[in-house]
This record gives sequence, structure tokens and C-alpha cells, in this order.
Amino acid sequence: MSTPPPVNPKRILRFLALQALLAAGAALAQSDERLPAPVARVLKAAGVPGSAVALLVQDVDARMPRASFNADRPMNPASVMKLVTTYAGLELLGPAYAWKTEAYASGPLRDGVLEGDLVLKGYGDPRLGYEQFWLLLRQLRAKGLREIRGDLVLDRSHFTAVAHDPARFDNEPLRPYNVGPDALLLNFKSVRLDFLPDAAAKSVAVGVEPAPAQFEVINLLKLAEGPCPGLWHEGLRMDLAHTAAAARLILTGSYPAACGEKSRHVAALDHPQYVAGVFRQLWGELGGRLAGGLREGGVPAGARLLARADSPSLAEVVREINKHSNNVMARQLYLTLGAEATGRPARAEDAEAAIRSWLGRKALPMPELVIENGAGLSRAERISADSLARLLAAAWASPVMPEFIASLPLAGVDGTMKKRANGSGVAGQAHVKSGYLDGVRALAGYVLDRRGKRVIVVFLANHPNAAATRAAQDALLACAWERSC
Repeated sequence: MSTPPPVNPKRILRFLALQALLAAGAALAQSDERLPAPVARVLKAAGVPGSAVALLVQDVDARMPRASFNADRPMNPASVMKLVTTYAGLELLGPAYAWKTEAYASGPLRDGVLEGDLVLKGYGDPRLGYEQFWLLLRQLRAKGLREIRGDLVLDRSHFTAVAHDPARFDNEPLRPYNVGPDALLLNFKSVRLDFLPDAAAKSVAVGVEPAPAQFEVINLLKLAEGPCPGLWHEGLRMDLAHTAAAARLILTGSYPAACGEKSRHVAALDHPQYVAGVFRQLWGELGGRLAGGLREGGVPAGARLLARADSPSLAEVVREINKHSNNVMARQLYLTLGAEATGRPARAEDAEAAIRSWLGRKALPMPELVIENGAGLSRAERISADSLARLLAAAWASPVMPEFIASLPLAGVDGTMKKRANGSGVAGQAHVKSGYLDGVRALAGYVLDRRGKRVIVVFLANHPNAAATRAAQDALLACAWERSC
């Protein structure tokens, strides 16, 4: 029988140290996979199981999280998906990027008369509003244009035309947040209804602004007595009837006089009808005349550029998207990424490919990512808490970090977080994007903790009772600020 080799004490010590290190790492991983106690308590009280929640807390300059739970699980992030779209936009397009809207003359302009068509070409400006459009038409008048003998031609070819059902998501087809993207988006194609009660006359008038000729409001509202309810419009009923060239909105129900003057925006016309209607209204107010009709087409060869409107910078647009969670603007930016990447009329698939390519170049693999429209107004979109945290860490190290963080709502101060964390230490210390759908609540961003260190925080909840997790989100923000999780 052979004699065993002599025992090396140093080797034994190294082996024991390695085992201890592995055991400590396993214990740390196990502790990381526990919900922070304050979060667990409020989730239990809300009736939301831990299996329906994912979260992660990590210092921006750390490699490992301080707390992590279900962080690799794909979850619906609701509007938190806008973080992916806006950060990609800032890096791929640049903070100074601006959209344009152009007006072309397709014939000679003599003595204020255009013997031909006026062509409006859009490039997907998310921010082309009523006032900006008026200024564009003012440019045309300043060039001497008074009368258009031809047609108003709309060039919407920068985005591929796709059928859009505004009722598909939540059966609220008149709400502006359900408006589909369009290369010639104007004012979110919405009109403002102003409700003006008159107690003496026992009636309620309804004002419309803008007032496209193709849009008619039939006011059958009755003025009611009693207090104004929390949802002041709950007594209203709006029924929309479409014809080939117009839309009629019929208002019925009651409006409490105690509500005073209120406003509500509706999107009733399709994109071409809306642009044409607002054009005719404003052009007439400016003293102009349009003899022809409306049609769609491209800018013909030899057409002369007469006027151009530029959007605010992307840094400003991203701020509006994230601060106020604007779905329509996010979808416009999403498709713009596809158009700029391919140089052809953009499709949703082009935008998705542009974002996935960008993530690959940044070494941010997200195999679980499902992105449908870039706005989060989707039942299909998915991302994990870990992927969101890695995205936020990359943004912290990016040259566009100041613009990106400045776009996020500041807890207790502005945007969608204005009424959150008031009176707590977190107020004014957390730049975070929130998101919600039926059955979904989400939050992700940065907290400046009490020691002056920046911390990444992600919270995702997918559960029928997800609406009850607001206290859990607040508890996570608080423990990140206190450095107790």
C-alpha cells in the first residue's frame, strides 16, 4: 500500500478560506433575494404576493446590488418602458436633434397666388402643436402667399401607414393618449371642449378649440344641481358618429353647475381630416384662401420649399415625454429611430431593430425584452428589473446623462411624481419614472440617498391588485434613501 502524500497546511487554509468565501457569497445572494422588510410588510397588507413583484436597489458605481428580488423575471413595465426609448433617442439622435415640418409650392407663385398645390410634408414631429402650426402658416403669408388655386396635399410618407384602432387598448377611442403615430401629427389631433355653465340660463355651453369645419358638436347637455363629483365628467356621455368627410360628437347627460368651467380634450377626426380642418380654419383667419380640396401624395420633383417649422430639441421633447408620460410623443420618437436608422418610411420593426442594435453595441443584452411601441401602452411589452437597472447604470455613465436624468419626474416636485413622497426625506431627492396600467405598477430611476450617493431603484408589480402597491414603492424609495436596504 502506498503512503499518502504529506498534508500541506497552507493548502488546507486556502481551501477553507475559499469555502468560507463561497458560503458568504451564497448567503449574500440568499439575503439579496429577500424582499426588504418594509416592502414585504406593505405588500402583505396589500394582498400582493412576492411572486408578483420584482425589484432591485444598487449604487450607481457598484457591480452588485444591495437588494434584489426576482430581478431576472420578465415583467410588464407599463410607461417605464419609455426609459429605453428616450435614452436610446438621446444617444442615437443626440440631444440637439430636431424634427421639421415643411411646406412646398408645386407651381409658380405670382402676385400672392399659387398656381398649383401646397404640399405639407411631415417628419414625425411629436411637438407640432396648434400654435407652431399657426406660425408655419404665418411664414407662408409673410412670403406673400394669399391664395392657393390647387389642393392641399399631405405627405405623410416618413412613417409607414398602418391601421390603428384607438379603442383597442382600453376602449377609450376619444382619449388623446390613444392617438396613433403619424408623420404629420398635429396637436395630437385633439380638440379642447370647454364646458361653460350658466346657472341663470340653466344651461351649459360648449366651446371648441381648434374648430375644424369637419368636426361638429351636438350639445344636448343638461345643467344639474348638487356638488361637483371627484370625476367631474362622470355624468357626461360622448357618442361619435363618422361620415366619409366629417365627424359628429353628440354630448348627452348632465353637468353640475358647481363644477364651474372645465375642459376636456378629445381626438375624433383622423389625421388627414384634422390637419386639413385646422389648416382651413387658420388659413382663413390669416386672410388666405384655398380653392382646392384635400389629397395625399409626395413632394413632386421641382417643388419649391416655402416655409419650415422646427421642433424643440430632443432634450426638451424627452423631458416632456418622461415628466408627463406622453404616450403619443414616445411613439413618434420610437418610429423616428427606425426612420433615421433605415432611411426609409419607418415601421415599428425598424425602431425595434435600431434599439436592439444599440443595446448590443453597448453590451446590454436583454434577451427577455419585448418592445411593441416604445411607450409602454401595451399588454405585450416585457423587461426585467435587472435589465432596467443595467440600462440606468449605463445612462449614468453616458455623455447624455444630464439630459436623461433631468427628464425624469422629481418626487414631490413635478411631473407624474409631483404628489408622491411629499413630507418625506425622499421628496426632491428621487428622479424616477412611474408607470401604470390595469394590473401593472412600476417605478425606476435614481435616488440621492442621505449620504449623498446616487442609487438605482427599480420596482415592478404585475398582479390584479397591483394598484395597491404604491405604499410598497414608497417604502422602497425610503429605504434606498435611508440606505437600509
